[in-house]
Amino acid sequence: MTPTRWWLVRHAPVINPAKVIYGQHDIDCDVDDPVVFGAVAEALPAGALWLQSPLGRTRKTAAAIRAAGCSGEEPIDEPRLMEQHFGDWQGQVRAEILARQPEAYRRFWLAPAEQRAPNGESFVDVVARVRAALDDWSARAEGRDVVAVMHGGPIRAALSIALDLSPARALSFHTETVSVTRIDRYADGAWGVGFVNATPGRPTTAG
Repeated sequence: MTPTRWWLVRHAPVINPAKVIYGQHDIDCDVDDPVVFGAVAEALPAGALWLQSPLGRTRKTAAAIRAAGCSGEEPIDEPRLMEQHFGDWQGQVRAEILARQPEAYRRFWLAPAEQRAPNGESFVDVVARVRAALDDWSARAEGRDVVAVMHGGPIRAALSIALDLSPARALSFHTETVSVTRIDRYADGAWGVGFVNATPGRPTTAG
């Protein structure tokens, strides 16, 4: 069986000198590294279906990869691939939130899978909406390559689904900016994982 091959790309590094919590808060990113974007463009398949979170940093990242020479269909905005919503804390400086709401802040970051920020969503909620997006688009694009430019949280959610991990365990994954993760969805609903957190155009550390 030919699987639907998902190429999950995390957005470029954010520009965040104030150290705010951003989540779904729109924040700019740095795409001024032609070597990295050229290498990612070369690593991705030609002629793929492209999806992107509708936030500015993912759109900008997708545009930079495509400008570096990666062909494919015009990207489609998919809101279910957005970063976790941190509610009232979005756009606020981390240190200030900790000073104002120390217990709520610590409780959220120490047990983040089930906890919600005030008026926000939990990582469990993110897993549910990412699952719906993966199921939907895997059926629509059966047997094709799908490039999805998204965020660290939803990529961890996708790995939770593909590896059948609890949301809490999936939060252990680290996702570099402009990294590529490959997961495969088969017609019978089974998943495979090709690789995680590949960083084309950057040196690897031998160990």
